[in-house]
Amino acid sequence: MSRTAMSRLMKSLLALMLALSASLLGGCGYNTLQRTDEQIKAAWAEVINQYQRRADLIPNLVNTVKGFAAQEKDVLLGVTEARSKVGTIQATPELINDPQAFGRFQQAQGELSSALSRLMVVVERYPELKSNQNFRDLQAQLEGTENRITVARNRYIKAVQEYNVVVRSFPSNLTAMMFGFKEKPQFTVDDEKAVSKPPAVDFSTPRPAPAK
Repeated sequence: MSRTAMSRLMKSLLALMLALSASLLGGCGYNTLQRTDEQIKAAWAEVINQYQRRADLIPNLVNTVKGFAAQEKDVLLGVTEARSKVGTIQATPELINDPQAFGRFQQAQGELSSALSRLMVVVERYPELKSNQNFRDLQAQLEGTENRITVARNRYIKAVQEYNVVVRSFPSNLTAMMFGFKEKPQFTVDDEKAVSKPPAVDFSTPRPAPAK
């Protein structure tokens, strides 16, 4: 056999092997693992974006409340410190591959949500604050952001559920082990219940009680 014919045969065999490899990888879930992994990354990026939006609102919110309720320093300090703690955690794309780091992030965001809830209770004592236009604008932005956080987190939860099923299922679990795909951490059950019920941020003036 001539060198030219041998070269053509080798190229044909190589092409066939590549085609078979691609077919096997696709049949063993590799493409699905890649697709679902990318969905998680996109969903996580949106979660981070909305949490950052909330964090950006807090300084103006705290300053506005302080102008009417400076004596509530403990509650205001609690919100500021909770926001500061959130800021110390680098929410990089790699965070979702580290269950412990993910847990710390989740705990910090939960503490901030709790601090904001306590602040909202305090606000109810100050009618002038509730009627302030700047505060009402911040209220609308906060309410919208909390709703967007809920939507973003739900998308992340669903994306992780789909991906983790693929990682655990046969035969795609073999492909996952071969290429280093591991299960992703998920929001806790208690946290999922909390996120489905965003903090109340309605500061409209309550109706006066009917005369007795």
